[in-house]
Amino acid sequence: MWSPDDAPTDDGPTIRVPLPDGYGRARTLTPTEVACRIVDVEHLPDAASPSAVAWRKLAVDPGVDVDLPPAGYAALNAVGDAVVSEVYARRTFASTRDAAVAIGERLTGDLRPYQLRGVTWLDEVREQGGGILADEMGLGKTLQTIAHLVHADRGPALIVCPTGLVTNWIREIARWVPDLHAVDYRGGALPDLPTGTAVVVTGYPTLRRHAAVLAERTWATAVFDEAQALKNSRTQVSRAARALAADARIALTGTPVENNLDELWALLNLVAPTAFGNRALFRRRYSLPIQNGSADAKRRMHDAISGHVLRRTKADVAASLGPKLHTDVECDLTDEQARIYDAILDDAENAGFGTGMARRGAILTALTRLKQVCNHPGLTGSEAVTAGDLSGRSGKLDVCTDIVESNLENDSPTVVFTQYRQTGELLAAHLGQVLGTDVPFLHGGLSRAERDRIVDDYQAGAGCGVLIASLKAAGTGLTLTRAADVVHYDRWWNPAVEAQATDRVHRIGQDRIVTVTTLTTAGTLEEHIAAMHDRKSALDLDADSGALAVLTELSDERLIEVLRRNRAETA
Repeated sequence: MWSPDDAPTDDGPTIRVPLPDGYGRARTLTPTEVACRIVDVEHLPDAASPSAVAWRKLAVDPGVDVDLPPAGYAALNAVGDAVVSEVYARRTFASTRDAAVAIGERLTGDLRPYQLRGVTWLDEVREQGGGILADEMGLGKTLQTIAHLVHADRGPALIVCPTGLVTNWIREIARWVPDLHAVDYRGGALPDLPTGTAVVVTGYPTLRRHAAVLAERTWATAVFDEAQALKNSRTQVSRAARALAADARIALTGTPVENNLDELWALLNLVAPTAFGNRALFRRRYSLPIQNGSADAKRRMHDAISGHVLRRTKADVAASLGPKLHTDVECDLTDEQARIYDAILDDAENAGFGTGMARRGAILTALTRLKQVCNHPGLTGSEAVTAGDLSGRSGKLDVCTDIVESNLENDSPTVVFTQYRQTGELLAAHLGQVLGTDVPFLHGGLSRAERDRIVDDYQAGAGCGVLIASLKAAGTGLTLTRAADVVHYDRWWNPAVEAQATDRVHRIGQDRIVTVTTLTTAGTLEEHIAAMHDRKSALDLDADSGALAVLTELSDERLIEVLRRNRAETA
């Protein structure tokens, strides 16, 4: 029962529930889509319905003796021929509350209710060999996985991810569970691990090259982040993943299907090979009928995979989120980037930065070159950079590309902000090639009419849903509410400038939760900028030069020391 103020809207989330249909003896229960408002148990409305009263009592004491009416738990399966049992609903609720207490003893932060359920779901599916956590990007798959590894406490875990995210995983583990031992594996003999749960993190290329070594050890858990990298079951890296000896396998992906259902089968076969061992059978039962428009086959497939795949969108968990969801992602330098970055530092140390008025300019030039290397090594040379030359050379570009592709797969239009025109041109060319369409770039070099046309077309729904925008050109006076996601590709000295750009998307007229992803290159100048942003003094700055002055006022020796320190910690 809902009061008028609490009533769900027609364009909000819906849930399928069995409702009475017909009259007399012909009356049946029919699966029906009903508009709803999703809330946590603790925030149930003050309605007098038996279901709400019962759940409020269970929230206080999950073991209380209370009758839970069918309307309080009878969620339909995908086919619509069965509902969740009361026993399962109450057991799941109790186990999730217990997990919150156990995890809270080791985790440095609090999990949202849906994230706690993600942890206990992973606990459940590991007993059958594994599963696919397919939450929409920004909902915290990394944190849920770390919490699961701590909660399960089964032994050594292997995490395989894109190379550019290895450091991000290491640091997220240190951030959330400081006492959890985690190492970066780049090849050679496997490291000795302490007894109990410990984590080895490696990239997909390393898995491919050192598959035999990694397969020598039996892992309690093997985690595959951005698992769409394994969507082709015939590739060498996919075969290496399947060759790993693991008690449980967990695939993490925001886009379990990018092109066709064979990709979904490949991931299901990875985590549940016994249930999904025959691709031809999967095609015959589901893929081909679904391609021919069979709604019944689609429902049957969702029912078949429901015990192996957990998928939540931002709309599903809106009650647990704010209007903006911030995600910081640390990307690794490629070997080419690291070589050029260190060479720039060497040149700066040997030449010095001079004195007087010229000193500030020399320092700014060096810092700009370092930031360009973080974006892409091709930006530091005089040669022309073509779209075909870009992939695999910049950890940040590869991560950004994955984010954009994932967002578009989830119908989340995206704006990517950069401070540099050359970087914007590079991003537009590269993403245009990857997506097979033109990607517009909004920057200050365009005429007012050209800028207005780009914004109007984007807001009207034209194009693929991706817009590259200069941080300054799009920083004020624009409305870009078509987008649901913002990516800050590089770091500006003043955090207020980044916030102003984000507000082009997160403003009146925006009816969705906005995910703001900030990319930072680990072990570089960008980490120093991020640290300054985190300090209150940086947040008080009202001029772009303020944070930069912190660096320019250092002596040559101290400046080089600061810039090299981050490199030494990640080398």
